[in-house]
Amino acid sequence: MELRHLRYFSAVVEAGSFTAAAARLHISQPPLSVAIAKLEEDVGVQLLVRTSRGVEPTSAGRYLLDASSRVLGEIDDIVSALGRFGAGTAGALTMAAVPALMWHRVPTLVRAYAAEVPEVEIRLVDPPPWTAIDMLQQRTADVAAIMVADPKRFARRHRGTLDIVEWGEIPLVGALPPDEHQAPDPLPLSTFEGRIVLLPRRTAAVPSLPEAVEAAFRRHGVAPASVRTVETIQTSVPLIEAGVACAILPDPDGASLSRFNLTVRRLEPQPTPLRALLLARAGVAHDSTVARLLERIASPPTDRVR
Repeated sequence: MELRHLRYFSAVVEAGSFTAAAARLHISQPPLSVAIAKLEEDVGVQLLVRTSRGVEPTSAGRYLLDASSRVLGEIDDIVSALGRFGAGTAGALTMAAVPALMWHRVPTLVRAYAAEVPEVEIRLVDPPPWTAIDMLQQRTADVAAIMVADPKRFARRHRGTLDIVEWGEIPLVGALPPDEHQAPDPLPLSTFEGRIVLLPRRTAAVPSLPEAVEAAFRRHGVAPASVRTVETIQTSVPLIEAGVACAILPDPDGASLSRFNLTVRRLEPQPTPLRALLLARAGVAHDSTVARLLERIASPPTDRVR
């Protein structure tokens, strides 16, 4: 049984005439008659009878008309849904984003994206950057959002395996314990001289905050008393709030750190900002859902890293 034959059958019943149905279907009558005969042969029962009023369905034909209406309606719904998948307006998208970008940039992006394509289910996870890249490669995430110290170096390392789009600068600020609220703004970088400074664990795969902070200290001759390693940026916050140490942290929107009980200050001289990157598997932009998100990132304009 072919779907085409079901559509022909429904058209004949609705029109009450082979001639009228053929005109509606834009085919000649003989092929239509052959198709209906083939349908009756396939199901093994007569479906139509000719009467003085025209062509009418038998009891089996009335059953088939009702059933085929449901089937054809579902097929049309499936085709429509698949079209939305193709247009990137339906489906699911998983984004793996480092926590600092979850504070402001990702919510802003998701709000705009969800307003444009409300039928796309957006799933968010907040792993460390190296895990986010692994998730891309293992196909458990569709896009990743990370921060790096040197985007060109990162692009060279991953050329051919990742599509990389810049997502703007991430300024670095001083984060001191809450009882140091009288600290000047901007805060001299030399404030970190002789103090305990926290830095997240470094990874060769994703040079990021540790490399940027250490480069600033070297450039300006700042020597902390010690540098203690924490697992991630967010795990440094409770230690700073407790007065145990201080840090230089990313502040993506100039207010992200205000949710914490910290003394936050601009720095002078300013360390080189980190760069936010949006990553996708090379060629995955052919997935319309991902492509639509990348287009959203590109407005306002950003640049692909080469």
